[in-house]
Amino acid sequence: MKALVQRVSCASVTVGSRLVGTIGTGLLVLLGIEKGDTEKDVSFVAAKCANLRIFEDAEGRMNRSVRDIHGSMLVVSQFTLCADCRTGNRPSFDRAELPERARHLYEQFISDIAHSDIPVATGEFGARMQIDLVNDGPVTLLIESPK
Repeated sequence: MKALVQRVSCASVTVGSRLVGTIGTGLLVLLGIEKGDTEKDVSFVAAKCANLRIFEDAEGRMNRSVRDIHGSMLVVSQFTLCADCRTGNRPSFDRAELPERARHLYEQFISDIAHSDIPVATGEFGARMQIDLVNDGPVTLLIESPK
């Protein structure tokens, strides 16, 4: 499982002309679910996202989590994070989990975040989405579950 995490001052996701999720200060999490990922991977990545100390404290050091700052999280499914681009010029998506299983793990991730007392907004699983964001820093991190 992979999560591309961006510290944002605001972010939103639309499907067509319909706004489906929006947050202010917090984290935009693009979540890629790979074949073989389990609930254990979900728990690991969700906890890591909830507890990352990447927001500044009073001294300007990255020492506070999204929970510490009372921020929010926008979670968007992103199967293209599972792409293998090592050979050729066309990405292979063979590593991406099948949609039915991926949806279940995506929903579990959202549930884990919500149970962490972090307000969570979402994209729409499987939809073509447009994301607007203001990356604060910029701060962008890739989190991967242990293999």
